Amino acid sequence: MPTKVVETFGALSNIWKMIRNIIFDFGGVVHDIRYENVTEAIAALGIKGMEGFYGKHFQTHEMDLFEKGLISPAEFRDYLRKTVGQPLTDQQIDDVMNAILIDVPKERVALLCALRHKYRTFLFSNTNQINYECFTTRLMEKYGFDIFEACFERGYFSQMMNTRKPCADGFRIILEQNGLKADETLFIDDISDNAEGARIAGLHAHHLTEPDISYLFDEGLNLKIEE
Repeated sequence: MPTKVVETFGALSNIWKMIRNIIFDFGGVVHDIRYENVTEAIAALGIKGMEGFYGKHFQTHEMDLFEKGLISPAEFRDYLRKTVGQPLTDQQIDDVMNAILIDVPKERVALLCALRHKYRTFLFSNTNQINYECFTTRLMEKYGFDIFEACFERGYFSQMMNTRKPCADGFRIILEQNGLKADETLFIDDISDNAEGARIAGLHAHHLTEPDISYLFDEGLNLKIEE
């Protein structure tokens, strides 16, 4: 069966019985985020003209390097200070970057924990070290346990892999390290380009267009089918 990006339940109905493994994106799929918060946080510091700095479908070259772990948090902060032309403190910069993070609802954690008993589940996130240190701390404080260990067999983060979606290399690494078959693996992301990267690597992919993943599964945790 040809691998393709799955956009509808109708397409999902043709492959759902094949799926043994699910790789979830993090921001926008597991963790609620709002990209506009970053630009608004910069503007709140009296800095204008930064609308093209970071968004769902665009970011600067330096931001790309930061998400690949190719520059350090200190180097990134220095870049941002030079870009805005102000001597921002480390904390001000971290607050700007972490403004994107909203929350992971309890219901979603419960669903993901349950799904792990039916599928081999993994996480693949484009993120950066500043955000990573923030959300791991916040989520541990909220839940009292490591949700990444509870919900996923393994989590993959771009700044630790030195690659980011939509590059197919990241998907191939996950498949190889975990002995996964591409045609038995579904990737879920809220960005269509990232879903295309998974397709190039041979996976099935679903572009998430709803605000929550729960619509993808029935009460028995089967991928939903529309005949």
